[in-house]
Amino acid sequence: MIKRVLIANRGEIALRVMRSCKEMGIRSIAVFSEADRTSRHVTYADEAYPIGGAIAKENYLNIEKIIEVAKLAQVDAIHPGYGFLSENADFARRCREEGIIFIGPAPETMEAMGDKISARKMMIKAGVPVVPGTEKPLQSVEEAVRICNEIGYPVMLKASMGGGGKGMRLIHSEEEVEEAYNTARSESMSSFGDDTVYLEKFVEEPHHIEFQILGDNFGNVIHLFDRECSVQRRNQKIVEESPSPFLTPELRKEMGEKAVAAAKAVNYSGAGTIEFLVDKNRNFYFLEMNTRLQVEHPITEEVVGVDLAKEMIHVANNQPLHLKQDEIYQRGHSIECRICAEDTENNFMPSPGIIKQLTEPNGIGVRIDSYVYEGYEIPIYYDPMIGKLIVWATNRQYAIERMRRVLYEYKITGLKTNLSYLKRIMHNPDFVKGEYNTLFIEKNQKMLLRNNGNNEEIENIAMIASYMDYIVNLEENKSNMLPDNRPISRWREFGLQKGVLRI
Repeated sequence: MIKRVLIANRGEIALRVMRSCKEMGIRSIAVFSEADRTSRHVTYADEAYPIGGAIAKENYLNIEKIIEVAKLAQVDAIHPGYGFLSENADFARRCREEGIIFIGPAPETMEAMGDKISARKMMIKAGVPVVPGTEKPLQSVEEAVRICNEIGYPVMLKASMGGGGKGMRLIHSEEEVEEAYNTARSESMSSFGDDTVYLEKFVEEPHHIEFQILGDNFGNVIHLFDRECSVQRRNQKIVEESPSPFLTPELRKEMGEKAVAAAKAVNYSGAGTIEFLVDKNRNFYFLEMNTRLQVEHPITEEVVGVDLAKEMIHVANNQPLHLKQDEIYQRGHSIECRICAEDTENNFMPSPGIIKQLTEPNGIGVRIDSYVYEGYEIPIYYDPMIGKLIVWATNRQYAIERMRRVLYEYKITGLKTNLSYLKRIMHNPDFVKGEYNTLFIEKNQKMLLRNNGNNEEIENIAMIASYMDYIVNLEENKSNMLPDNRPISRWREFGLQKGVLRI
Protein backbone atom coordinates (compact mmCIF):
# COMPACT_ATOMS: atom_id res chain seq x y z
CA MET A 1 0.00 0.00 0.00
CA ILE A 2 1.13 3.55 -0.74
CA LYS A 3 2.37 5.21 2.43
CA ARG A 4 4.57 8.03 1.12
CA VAL A 5 3.81 10.19 -1.93
CA LEU A 6 6.02 12.79 -3.56
CA ILE A 7 4.04 15.51 -5.32
CA ALA A 8 6.11 16.54 -8.34
CA ASN A 9 4.50 19.95 -8.65
CA ARG A 10 4.00 23.27 -6.93
CA GLY A 11 1.38 25.74 -5.75
CA GLU A 12 -2.32 25.01 -5.42
CA ILE A 13 -2.36 21.60 -7.11
CA ALA A 14 0.46 20.32 -4.89
CA LEU A 15 -1.42 21.53 -1.82
CA ARG A 16 -4.69 20.06 -3.08
CA VAL A 17 -3.17 16.57 -3.53
CA MET A 18 -1.48 16.81 -0.12
CA ARG A 19 -4.81 17.43 1.57
CA SER A 20 -6.22 14.21 0.15
CA CYS A 21 -3.08 12.37 1.21
CA LYS A 22 -3.46 13.65 4.77
CA GLU A 23 -7.06 12.44 4.93
CA MET A 24 -5.88 9.00 3.77
CA GLY A 25 -3.08 8.84 6.35
CA ILE A 26 -0.41 9.10 3.63
CA ARG A 27 2.72 11.20 4.20
CA SER A 28 3.23 13.88 1.55
CA ILE A 29 6.65 14.89 0.26
CA ALA A 30 7.09 18.32 -1.38
CA VAL A 31 9.75 19.50 -3.79
CA PHE A 32 10.43 23.19 -4.27
CA SER A 33 12.49 25.59 -6.32
CA GLU A 34 14.32 28.55 -4.83
CA ALA A 35 11.46 30.77 -6.00
CA ASP A 36 8.97 28.60 -4.08
CA ARG A 37 10.86 28.26 -0.81
CA THR A 38 8.14 30.14 1.09
CA SER A 39 5.17 28.64 -0.78
CA ARG A 40 2.39 27.15 1.33
CA HIS A 41 2.73 23.70 -0.26
CA VAL A 42 6.25 23.55 1.22
CA THR A 43 5.14 24.29 4.77
CA TYR A 44 2.06 22.05 4.55
CA ALA A 45 3.93 18.92 3.45
CA ASP A 46 5.26 16.38 5.94
CA GLU A 47 8.67 16.70 4.31
CA ALA A 48 10.08 19.12 1.74
CA TYR A 49 13.21 18.98 -0.43
CA PRO A 50 14.86 21.72 -2.53
CA ILE A 51 15.41 20.93 -6.22
CA GLY A 52 17.39 23.97 -7.35
CA GLY A 53 17.09 27.32 -9.22
CA ALA A 54 14.00 29.20 -10.23
CA ILE A 55 13.64 28.27 -13.91
CA ALA A 56 11.22 25.36 -14.41
CA LYS A 57 13.59 23.28 -16.56
CA GLU A 58 16.07 23.32 -13.66
CA ASN A 59 13.58 21.93 -11.14
CA TYR A 60 9.96 20.90 -11.80
CA LEU A 61 10.83 19.76 -15.33
CA ASN A 62 14.05 18.01 -14.28
CA ILE A 63 13.20 14.31 -14.25
CA GLU A 64 16.46 13.11 -12.71
CA LYS A 65 16.35 15.62 -9.86
CA ILE A 66 12.84 14.58 -8.91
CA ILE A 67 13.72 10.88 -9.12
CA GLU A 68 16.78 11.56 -6.95
CA VAL A 69 14.63 13.20 -4.26
CA ALA A 70 12.04 10.42 -4.50
CA LYS A 71 14.72 7.81 -3.81
CA LEU A 72 16.24 9.88 -1.01
CA ALA A 73 12.83 10.33 0.63
CA GLN A 74 12.02 6.63 0.07
CA VAL A 75 8.61 7.35 -1.40
CA ASP A 76 6.27 4.67 -2.69
CA ALA A 77 4.67 6.83 -5.37
CA ILE A 78 4.77 10.13 -7.25
CA HIS A 79 1.73 12.25 -8.10
CA PRO A 80 2.51 14.64 -10.98
CA GLY A 81 -0.42 17.07 -10.55
CA TYR A 82 -1.07 18.92 -13.82
CA GLY A 83 1.35 20.72 -16.12
CA PHE A 84 5.12 20.23 -15.86
CA LEU A 85 5.80 16.45 -16.11
CA SER A 86 2.21 15.27 -15.68
CA GLU A 87 1.91 14.04 -19.28
CA ASN A 88 5.55 13.14 -19.82
CA ALA A 89 5.82 9.47 -20.77
CA ASP A 90 9.58 9.44 -20.12
CA PHE A 91 8.96 10.54 -16.54
CA ALA A 92 6.35 7.83 -15.98
CA ARG A 93 8.77 5.29 -17.48
CA ARG A 94 11.63 6.43 -15.21
CA CYS A 95 9.36 5.97 -12.20
CA ARG A 96 8.63 2.44 -13.35
CA GLU A 97 12.34 1.71 -13.81
CA GLU A 98 13.05 2.84 -10.25
CA GLY A 99 10.19 0.81 -8.78
CA ILE A 100 8.21 3.96 -7.92
CA ILE A 101 4.47 3.99 -8.58
CA PHE A 102 3.42 6.73 -11.00
CA ILE A 103 -0.05 7.94 -9.98
CA GLY A 104 -1.44 8.22 -13.49
CA PRO A 105 -1.77 6.20 -16.70
CA ALA A 106 0.92 4.00 -18.22
CA PRO A 107 3.58 5.73 -20.35
CA GLU A 108 2.34 3.83 -23.40
CA THR A 109 -1.11 5.37 -22.94
CA MET A 110 0.40 8.83 -22.60
CA GLU A 111 2.35 8.40 -25.81
CA ALA A 112 -0.68 7.13 -27.70
CA MET A 113 -2.93 10.01 -26.59
CA GLY A 114 -0.25 12.71 -26.37
CA ASP A 115 0.29 12.47 -30.11
CA LYS A 116 -2.92 14.00 -31.44
CA ILE A 117 -2.56 12.41 -34.88
CA SER A 118 -2.23 8.97 -33.29
CA ALA A 119 -5.16 9.76 -30.99
CA ARG A 120 -7.38 10.70 -33.95
CA LYS A 121 -6.70 7.34 -35.59
CA MET A 122 -7.50 5.44 -32.40
CA MET A 123 -10.74 7.34 -31.85
CA ILE A 124 -11.92 6.65 -35.40
CA LYS A 125 -11.25 2.96 -34.81
CA ALA A 126 -13.18 3.11 -31.50
CA GLY A 127 -16.21 4.70 -33.19
CA VAL A 128 -15.75 8.12 -31.56
CA PRO A 129 -16.61 11.05 -33.91
CA VAL A 130 -13.62 13.21 -34.88
CA VAL A 131 -13.36 16.55 -36.67
CA PRO A 132 -12.61 16.09 -40.40
CA GLY A 133 -8.91 16.61 -41.06
CA THR A 134 -5.54 15.00 -41.77
CA GLU A 135 -4.43 11.69 -40.33
CA LYS A 136 -0.76 12.19 -41.20
CA PRO A 137 1.73 14.97 -40.33
CA LEU A 138 2.03 17.81 -42.80
CA GLN A 139 5.27 17.75 -44.78
CA SER A 140 5.28 21.16 -46.46
CA VAL A 141 3.52 24.47 -46.94
CA GLU A 142 2.39 23.32 -50.37
CA GLU A 143 0.71 20.25 -48.89
CA ALA A 144 -0.95 22.42 -46.23
CA VAL A 145 -2.34 24.77 -48.90
CA ARG A 146 -3.71 21.85 -50.93
CA ILE A 147 -5.44 20.21 -47.95
CA CYS A 148 -6.83 23.51 -46.65
CA ASN A 149 -8.42 24.13 -50.06
CA GLU A 150 -9.86 20.60 -50.05
CA ILE A 151 -11.30 20.84 -46.52
CA GLY A 152 -12.55 24.39 -46.95
CA TYR A 153 -11.90 27.43 -44.78
CA PRO A 154 -11.77 28.18 -41.91
CA VAL A 155 -9.22 25.52 -40.88
CA MET A 156 -7.35 24.98 -37.62
CA LEU A 157 -3.62 24.17 -37.79
CA LYS A 158 -2.49 22.28 -34.69
CA ALA A 159 0.69 20.97 -33.11
CA SER A 160 0.53 17.19 -32.80
CA MET A 161 2.14 17.25 -29.34
CA GLY A 162 0.52 20.53 -28.31
CA GLY A 163 -1.64 21.67 -25.46
CA GLY A 164 -2.74 24.86 -23.70
CA GLY A 165 -3.32 26.60 -27.01
CA LYS A 166 0.36 26.40 -28.03
CA GLY A 167 1.08 25.68 -31.70
CA MET A 168 -2.49 26.44 -32.82
CA ARG A 169 -3.39 28.80 -35.67
CA LEU A 170 -6.78 29.58 -37.19
CA ILE A 171 -6.57 29.99 -40.98
CA HIS A 172 -9.26 31.90 -42.87
CA SER A 173 -7.75 32.01 -46.36
CA GLU A 174 -4.98 30.59 -48.55
CA GLU A 175 -2.90 33.74 -48.00
CA GLU A 176 -2.61 32.93 -44.28
CA VAL A 177 -1.42 29.32 -44.64
CA GLU A 178 2.34 29.83 -45.03
CA GLU A 179 2.76 32.15 -42.04
CA ALA A 180 0.50 29.96 -39.86
CA TYR A 181 2.42 26.82 -40.85
CA ASN A 182 5.83 28.31 -40.06
CA THR A 183 4.87 30.01 -36.78
CA ALA A 184 2.92 26.99 -35.47
CA ARG A 185 5.87 24.68 -36.16
CA SER A 186 8.30 27.08 -34.51
CA GLU A 187 6.10 27.53 -31.44
CA SER A 188 5.52 23.79 -31.18
CA MET A 189 9.25 23.06 -31.34
CA SER A 190 10.09 25.60 -28.63
CA SER A 191 7.24 24.45 -26.35
CA PHE A 192 7.24 20.68 -26.87
CA GLY A 193 10.46 19.81 -28.69
CA ASP A 194 8.47 18.59 -31.69
CA ASP A 195 7.38 20.56 -34.77
CA THR A 196 4.84 18.08 -36.17
CA VAL A 197 1.59 19.80 -37.20
CA TYR A 198 -1.70 18.72 -38.75
CA LEU A 199 -4.97 20.23 -39.98
CA GLU A 200 -8.59 20.02 -38.83
CA LYS A 201 -11.74 21.62 -40.15
CA PHE A 202 -12.56 24.52 -37.83
CA VAL A 203 -15.83 23.93 -36.00
CA GLU A 204 -17.67 27.25 -36.05
CA GLU A 205 -19.42 28.55 -32.92
CA PRO A 206 -18.22 25.52 -30.93
CA HIS A 207 -18.70 24.61 -27.30
CA HIS A 208 -15.66 23.14 -25.55
CA ILE A 209 -17.07 20.36 -23.40
CA GLU A 210 -15.09 17.73 -21.56
CA PHE A 211 -15.99 14.53 -19.76
CA GLN A 212 -14.14 13.39 -16.67
CA ILE A 213 -13.27 9.70 -16.85
CA LEU A 214 -11.86 7.27 -14.31
CA GLY A 215 -10.39 3.85 -15.06
CA ASP A 216 -8.66 1.09 -13.14
CA ASN A 217 -6.17 -1.67 -13.98
CA PHE A 218 -8.93 -4.24 -14.49
CA GLY A 219 -10.63 -2.73 -17.54
CA ASN A 220 -13.31 -0.82 -15.64
CA VAL A 221 -14.01 2.71 -16.87
CA ILE A 222 -16.68 5.19 -15.84
CA HIS A 223 -17.35 8.85 -16.61
CA LEU A 224 -18.20 11.51 -14.05
CA PHE A 225 -20.17 13.67 -16.45
CA ASP A 226 -19.41 16.94 -18.21
CA ARG A 227 -17.85 20.35 -17.77
CA GLU A 228 -18.52 23.39 -19.96
CA CYS A 229 -15.17 25.10 -20.65
CA SER A 230 -16.09 27.56 -23.39
CA VAL A 231 -15.12 30.78 -21.60
CA GLN A 232 -11.63 30.97 -23.06
CA ARG A 233 -9.13 33.59 -24.03
CA ARG A 234 -6.50 32.52 -26.58
CA ASN A 235 -7.50 28.88 -25.96
CA GLN A 236 -6.88 29.28 -22.22
CA LYS A 237 -9.86 28.57 -19.97
CA ILE A 238 -11.01 31.28 -17.57
CA VAL A 239 -14.37 30.07 -16.21
CA GLU A 240 -15.76 26.53 -16.16
CA GLU A 241 -19.08 25.11 -15.01
CA SER A 242 -20.77 21.77 -14.49
CA PRO A 243 -23.18 20.64 -15.80
CA SER A 244 -23.03 22.32 -19.20
CA PRO A 245 -26.09 24.51 -19.81
CA PHE A 246 -25.90 23.60 -23.52
CA LEU A 247 -26.21 19.80 -23.41
CA THR A 248 -29.51 17.97 -23.47
CA PRO A 249 -29.91 14.87 -21.27
CA GLU A 250 -29.87 12.68 -24.39
CA LEU A 251 -26.68 14.26 -25.75
CA ARG A 252 -25.01 14.10 -22.33
CA LYS A 253 -25.72 10.37 -22.17
CA GLU A 254 -24.39 9.74 -25.68
CA MET A 255 -21.23 11.79 -25.13
CA GLY A 256 -20.57 10.05 -21.82
CA GLU A 257 -20.77 6.66 -23.53
CA LYS A 258 -18.34 7.79 -26.24
CA ALA A 259 -15.96 9.16 -23.59
CA VAL A 260 -15.90 5.76 -21.90
CA ALA A 261 -15.34 4.04 -25.26
CA ALA A 262 -12.42 6.40 -25.96
CA ALA A 263 -10.82 5.60 -22.60
CA LYS A 264 -11.31 1.85 -23.01
CA ALA A 265 -9.69 2.00 -26.46
CA VAL A 266 -6.38 2.91 -24.80
CA ASN A 267 -6.81 0.79 -21.64
CA TYR A 268 -6.93 3.95 -19.58
CA SER A 269 -6.07 3.80 -15.88
CA GLY A 270 -6.50 6.68 -13.44
CA ALA A 271 -8.22 10.05 -13.85
CA GLY A 272 -8.32 11.69 -17.26
CA THR A 273 -10.42 13.85 -19.52
CA ILE A 274 -11.97 13.36 -22.93
CA GLU A 275 -12.44 16.74 -24.61
CA PHE A 276 -15.07 17.37 -27.28
CA LEU A 277 -16.09 20.19 -29.57
CA VAL A 278 -19.86 20.53 -29.95
CA ASP A 279 -21.18 22.67 -32.79
CA LYS A 280 -24.26 24.88 -32.71
CA ASN A 281 -26.39 21.99 -34.01
CA ARG A 282 -25.16 19.79 -31.13
CA ASN A 283 -22.98 17.57 -33.30
CA PHE A 284 -19.96 16.56 -31.23
CA TYR A 285 -16.39 15.63 -32.17
CA PHE A 286 -13.42 14.25 -30.25
CA LEU A 287 -10.84 16.98 -29.64
CA GLU A 288 -8.16 15.41 -27.44
CA MET A 289 -7.52 13.42 -24.30
CA ASN A 290 -5.74 14.83 -21.27
CA THR A 291 -3.99 12.02 -19.42
CA ARG A 292 -3.90 13.82 -16.08
CA LEU A 293 -5.96 15.71 -13.53
CA GLN A 294 -7.41 18.89 -15.03
CA VAL A 295 -7.21 22.36 -13.48
CA GLU A 296 -11.02 22.46 -13.43
CA HIS A 297 -11.54 19.08 -11.75
CA PRO A 298 -13.01 20.64 -8.54
CA ILE A 299 -16.35 21.45 -10.19
CA THR A 300 -16.77 17.77 -11.05
CA GLU A 301 -15.92 16.86 -7.46
CA GLU A 302 -18.54 19.32 -6.23
CA VAL A 303 -21.41 18.00 -8.36
CA VAL A 304 -20.67 14.26 -8.07
CA GLY A 305 -19.20 14.17 -4.55
CA VAL A 306 -16.04 12.24 -5.47
CA ASP A 307 -12.46 13.10 -4.46
CA LEU A 308 -10.56 12.49 -7.71
CA ALA A 309 -7.11 12.65 -6.12
CA LYS A 310 -8.08 9.90 -3.70
CA GLU A 311 -9.52 7.80 -6.52
CA MET A 312 -6.23 8.15 -8.42
CA ILE A 313 -4.34 6.85 -5.40
CA HIS A 314 -6.74 3.92 -4.98
CA VAL A 315 -6.21 2.97 -8.62
CA ALA A 316 -2.42 3.32 -8.25
CA ASN A 317 -2.73 0.94 -5.28
CA ASN A 318 -4.09 -1.57 -7.83
CA GLN A 319 -7.57 -1.47 -6.35
CA PRO A 320 -10.61 -1.89 -8.63
CA LEU A 321 -13.03 1.03 -8.96
CA HIS A 322 -15.54 0.99 -6.16
CA LEU A 323 -17.81 3.32 -8.10
CA LYS A 324 -20.37 2.10 -10.65
CA GLN A 325 -21.68 4.19 -13.53
CA ASP A 326 -25.30 3.93 -12.41
CA GLU A 327 -24.29 5.16 -8.94
CA ILE A 328 -22.86 8.44 -10.25
CA TYR A 329 -25.13 11.42 -10.84
CA GLN A 330 -24.86 15.19 -10.97
CA ARG A 331 -26.26 17.10 -8.03
CA GLY A 332 -26.74 20.85 -8.25
CA HIS A 333 -24.44 23.20 -10.16
CA SER A 334 -20.83 24.29 -9.73
CA ILE A 335 -18.77 27.14 -11.25
CA GLU A 336 -15.02 27.71 -11.11
CA CYS A 337 -13.17 30.99 -11.72
CA ARG A 338 -9.41 31.02 -12.18
CA ILE A 339 -7.90 33.82 -10.08
CA CYS A 340 -4.75 35.11 -11.77
CA ALA A 341 -2.10 37.74 -11.02
CA GLU A 342 -2.46 39.57 -14.30
CA ASP A 343 -3.24 43.02 -15.63
CA THR A 344 -6.44 42.65 -17.64
CA GLU A 345 -6.25 46.28 -18.77
CA ASN A 346 -2.77 45.72 -20.21
CA ASN A 347 -3.29 42.72 -22.49
CA PHE A 348 -3.42 40.34 -19.50
CA MET A 349 0.27 40.77 -18.73
CA PRO A 350 1.41 38.70 -15.71
CA SER A 351 1.53 40.81 -12.55
CA PRO A 352 3.92 39.18 -10.08
CA GLY A 353 4.52 40.85 -6.74
CA ILE A 354 3.92 40.72 -3.01
CA ILE A 355 0.39 40.18 -1.71
CA LYS A 356 -0.06 42.96 0.83
CA GLN A 357 -3.60 42.15 1.89
CA LEU A 358 -5.74 39.07 1.33
CA THR A 359 -9.38 38.55 2.26
CA GLU A 360 -10.79 35.25 1.07
CA PRO A 361 -14.55 34.71 0.87
CA ASN A 362 -16.32 31.91 2.68
CA GLY A 363 -19.78 30.66 3.48
CA ILE A 364 -21.92 27.75 2.36
CA GLY A 365 -21.01 26.24 -0.99
CA VAL A 366 -17.63 28.02 -1.27
CA ARG A 367 -14.28 26.33 -1.96
CA ILE A 368 -10.90 27.95 -2.58
CA ASP A 369 -7.99 25.95 -3.98
CA SER A 370 -5.06 28.30 -3.51
CA TYR A 371 -1.58 28.47 -2.03
CA VAL A 372 -0.98 32.13 -1.24
CA TYR A 373 -1.11 34.24 1.92
CA GLU A 374 -0.50 37.82 3.01
CA GLY A 375 3.15 38.69 2.48
CA TYR A 376 3.69 35.96 -0.12
CA GLU A 377 5.44 37.00 -3.31
CA ILE A 378 4.01 35.63 -6.55
CA PRO A 379 7.10 34.55 -8.54
CA ILE A 380 7.71 35.64 -12.12
CA TYR A 381 8.86 32.22 -13.28
CA TYR A 382 5.61 30.24 -13.41
CA ASP A 383 1.96 30.44 -14.41
CA PRO A 384 0.31 33.55 -12.88
CA MET A 385 -2.65 31.61 -11.45
CA ILE A 386 -3.10 32.39 -7.76
CA GLY A 387 -5.81 29.85 -7.23
CA LYS A 388 -9.31 28.70 -8.10
CA LEU A 389 -12.56 29.96 -6.65
CA ILE A 390 -15.29 27.32 -6.75
CA VAL A 391 -18.92 27.60 -5.73
CA TRP A 392 -21.72 25.04 -5.54
CA ALA A 393 -25.48 25.67 -5.34
CA THR A 394 -28.67 23.75 -5.97
CA ASN A 395 -29.12 25.24 -9.45
CA ARG A 396 -27.26 27.37 -11.99
CA GLN A 397 -28.97 30.66 -11.13
CA TYR A 398 -28.08 30.30 -7.46
CA ALA A 399 -24.52 29.30 -8.37
CA ILE A 400 -24.07 32.48 -10.43
CA GLU A 401 -25.49 34.58 -7.61
CA ARG A 402 -23.13 32.93 -5.15
CA MET A 403 -20.12 33.46 -7.41
CA ARG A 404 -21.00 37.14 -7.74
CA ARG A 405 -21.09 37.45 -3.97
CA VAL A 406 -17.78 35.69 -3.32
CA LEU A 407 -15.98 37.58 -6.08
CA TYR A 408 -17.11 40.79 -4.37
CA GLU A 409 -15.76 39.52 -1.03
CA TYR A 410 -12.42 38.39 -2.48
CA LYS A 411 -9.85 41.15 -1.88
CA ILE A 412 -6.21 41.01 -2.98
CA THR A 413 -3.94 44.06 -2.87
CA GLY A 414 -0.30 44.62 -3.79
CA LEU A 415 -0.64 43.34 -7.34
CA LYS A 416 -3.13 43.35 -10.16
CA THR A 417 -5.61 40.49 -10.55
CA ASN A 418 -8.46 39.49 -12.86
CA LEU A 419 -11.13 39.66 -10.12
CA SER A 420 -12.98 42.60 -11.70
CA TYR A 421 -12.86 40.91 -15.09
CA LEU A 422 -14.44 37.78 -13.61
CA LYS A 423 -17.15 39.86 -11.94
CA ARG A 424 -18.13 41.28 -15.31
CA ILE A 425 -18.34 37.77 -16.78
CA MET A 426 -20.76 36.79 -14.01
CA HIS A 427 -23.02 39.74 -14.94
CA ASN A 428 -22.79 39.29 -18.71
CA PRO A 429 -26.24 38.55 -20.20
CA ASP A 430 -24.93 35.81 -22.54
CA PHE A 431 -23.26 33.99 -19.67
CA VAL A 432 -26.22 34.42 -17.34
CA LYS A 433 -28.56 32.92 -19.94
CA GLY A 434 -26.09 30.11 -20.68
CA GLU A 435 -26.09 31.16 -24.33
CA TYR A 436 -22.36 31.30 -25.06
CA ASN A 437 -19.61 29.35 -26.82
CA THR A 438 -15.85 29.65 -27.32
CA LEU A 439 -16.36 33.01 -29.05
CA PHE A 440 -17.75 34.49 -25.81
CA ILE A 441 -14.66 36.51 -24.88
CA GLU A 442 -14.15 37.78 -28.42
CA LYS A 443 -17.81 38.77 -28.74
CA ASN A 444 -17.94 40.55 -25.37
CA GLN A 445 -14.40 41.91 -25.23
CA LYS A 446 -15.31 45.60 -24.96
CA MET A 447 -17.89 45.04 -22.25
CA LEU A 448 -15.58 42.79 -20.22
CA LEU A 449 -12.61 45.15 -20.35
CA ARG A 450 -14.36 48.39 -19.49
CA ASN A 451 -14.66 49.44 -15.87
CA ASN A 452 -18.42 49.34 -15.46
CA GLY A 453 -19.39 52.29 -13.27
CA ASN A 454 -16.01 52.27 -11.50
CA ASN A 455 -17.80 50.84 -8.46
CA GLU A 456 -14.73 49.04 -7.19
CA GLU A 457 -12.52 52.10 -7.61
CA ILE A 458 -15.07 54.27 -5.79
CA GLU A 459 -15.23 51.76 -2.94
CA ASN A 460 -11.43 51.64 -2.65
CA ILE A 461 -11.13 55.45 -2.72
CA ALA A 462 -13.77 55.73 0.00
CA MET A 463 -11.94 53.23 2.20
CA ILE A 464 -8.63 55.05 1.74
CA ALA A 465 -10.18 58.45 2.44
CA SER A 466 -11.88 57.15 5.56
CA TYR A 467 -8.68 55.63 6.89
CA MET A 468 -6.66 58.80 6.16
CA ASP A 469 -9.26 60.86 8.01
CA TYR A 470 -9.03 58.46 10.93
CA ILE A 471 -5.24 58.78 11.13
CA VAL A 472 -5.20 62.57 10.73
CA ASN A 473 -7.78 63.07 13.47
CA LEU A 474 -6.60 60.34 15.85
CA GLU A 475 -5.15 62.71 18.48
CA GLU A 476 -7.99 65.16 18.14
CA ASN A 477 -10.57 62.44 18.76
CA LYS A 478 -8.99 61.17 21.97
CA SER A 479 -11.13 63.58 23.94
CA ASN A 480 -14.30 62.17 22.44
CA MET A 481 -13.98 58.41 22.89
CA LEU A 482 -16.62 55.78 22.32
CA PRO A 483 -17.69 53.72 25.38
CA ASP A 484 -15.20 50.95 24.55
CA ASN A 485 -12.30 53.48 24.30
CA ARG A 486 -12.20 53.46 20.49
CA PRO A 487 -11.44 56.83 18.91
CA ILE A 488 -13.80 58.02 16.21
CA SER A 489 -13.17 59.98 13.03
CA ARG A 490 -15.16 63.00 11.95
CA TRP A 491 -17.10 60.74 9.58
CA ARG A 492 -18.17 58.50 12.46
CA GLU A 493 -18.87 61.50 14.67
CA PHE A 494 -21.13 62.99 12.01
CA GLY A 495 -22.97 59.69 11.73
CA LEU A 496 -23.56 59.59 15.49
CA GLN A 497 -24.89 63.12 15.51
CA LYS A 498 -27.34 62.31 12.73
CA GLY A 499 -28.35 59.07 14.37
CA VAL A 500 -27.43 56.98 11.34
CA LEU A 501 -24.31 55.17 12.57
CA ARG A 502 -24.82 51.76 14.11
CA ILE A 503 -21.83 50.40 16.07
